[in-house]
Amino acid sequence: MRSRADPAFKGTRMNTNDRNPNVTPEPFVSADEAAKFLSVKRPFLLSLARRGIAGSYAVGTGEYRRRWILRITELAEGITRRYVQ
Repeated sequence: MRSRADPAFKGTRMNTNDRNPNVTPEPFVSADEAAKFLSVKRPFLLSLARRGIAGSYAVGTGEYRRRWILRITELAEGITRRYVQ
């Protein structure tokens, strides 16, 4: 019988670091830093985040969230995939 520790176990999710222990996860950045990277204004970036652009993660709970954290590479891929074709 296979255990959950066995990567061949169906339905098991492997941590990215399990596959390659030398890879460190990309850090999150603030909306201000991400807006500078994309050369857009912060309110525009936040409107994209509220619409579900890839790479944006809301921090906190409730109807209206004021804090967003983003990953630059995921954000760039999401915008490229969605808006540049």
